[in-house]
Amino acid sequence: IPPNVKFEVDDCEEPWTFQEKFDVVHARYLAAAVENWPRLVAQAFQFTKPGGYAEFQDYDLEYYAEDGTLGQDLPISKWITTLLQASRDFKRDPCPGPKLEGWMRDAGFADVHATRYKIPIGPWPKDKHLKTIGAWNLVQIEEGLEAFTLRLFTQLLRWSTEEVQVLLANVRKNLRDPKIHAQFDL
Repeated sequence: IPPNVKFEVDDCEEPWTFQEKFDVVHARYLAAAVENWPRLVAQAFQFTKPGGYAEFQDYDLEYYAEDGTLGQDLPISKWITTLLQASRDFKRDPCPGPKLEGWMRDAGFADVHATRYKIPIGPWPKDKHLKTIGAWNLVQIEEGLEAFTLRLFTQLLRWSTEEVQVLLANVRKNLRDPKIHAQFDL
């Protein structure tokens, strides 16, 4: 690590009490984790040096299929719809990605650029690059499926662990089904 580089790790939702401003502020993948996004972005602006750089990368976790293969009657649709609503009920936005540009402008950032990426779930795309991205995305979703789900479903929604496990078994089948062309945006 170069001598002029220092990393700070803290709870981003608490008031920022740093003694100096930063050249770079970076936040990534906090969907369903932050209660007050505008305040977070405003604090990032307040603690970014003039001429500094702030970057936010986050999801819109609403699953969709442009070709209609993600039916609303599928377990994966029931799961993601329930998960997103439970996150909102818990006062955590699961879809901050599309709002970040506006929050940054509202906070005072200038020269704001936003790029949307469609991220496939599974290796179903014909494009080789997207097929690879989809395969890796499937792995990360499957690896985190219980962690994403259990607390919200059992503690907030009062599902039994067994009910959640049955749903997740069916969600895994849908995730692996090459006929379902699900994706979300980053």
